[in-house]
Amino acid sequence: MLNVEDYLSGQVLLIDKPLHWTSFQVVNKLRWEIRQAFKLKKIKVGHAGTLDPLATGLLIICTGKMTKEIDSFQAQIKEYTGTIVLGSTTPSFDLETEINETFPTNHITEALIKKTTKQFIGDIQQFPPVFSAIKKDGKRLYEFARAGEDVEIKPRPVNISEFEITNIDGLNVNFRVVCSKGTYIRSLANDFGKALQSGGHLSALRRTKIGDFHVDHGITIESFIEKISAE
Repeated sequence: MLNVEDYLSGQVLLIDKPLHWTSFQVVNKLRWEIRQAFKLKKIKVGHAGTLDPLATGLLIICTGKMTKEIDSFQAQIKEYTGTIVLGSTTPSFDLETEINETFPTNHITEALIKKTTKQFIGDIQQFPPVFSAIKKDGKRLYEFARAGEDVEIKPRPVNISEFEITNIDGLNVNFRVVCSKGTYIRSLANDFGKALQSGGHLSALRRTKIGDFHVDHGITIESFIEKISAE
């Protein structure tokens, strides 16, 4: 059983983020629950690496003095699983926006799909999605995108150490990726479609690992609320 001092001195909470929640909403919810449980006016709570609303999986939440370790957690290697849909693209590179273009797929074979993954292994240059929280000129990129404004995005160096195709079901390609901090799996899906002389967008994404932390050891928000209510 944890007490108020445990949370203030610092805890690392492994949360399995649900679909449609923003990482910010998870932090706000947990902060509110901790404050309510222990009658606190304030407590520091932060997350170590954003997950998109349409992604699920491991979110590291730090409380109290452990928030000082957030940067070190963010820098660790991450693992994701997900699904790329071939033959079409969206402006956000995932299902946040509607399909805007379709492409031929008759030429795509299982062998070509698996061979093409090799182009993305190692150090690569990646363009972040325009629908992202990266700041440019004091504004988030998604603010420019939603306003219909064009903005120049520069590529960033990232590292992909593993890119494995786990299943192919028609145009749905299931994968597992191990990558560095700053890698956008949505951009990988878009770039992968281009490399296949077609299109691609992300239809599902789950973060399974950050460093040595695994989502299997994570708990749901509901489970955390039950636990802290009992404390």
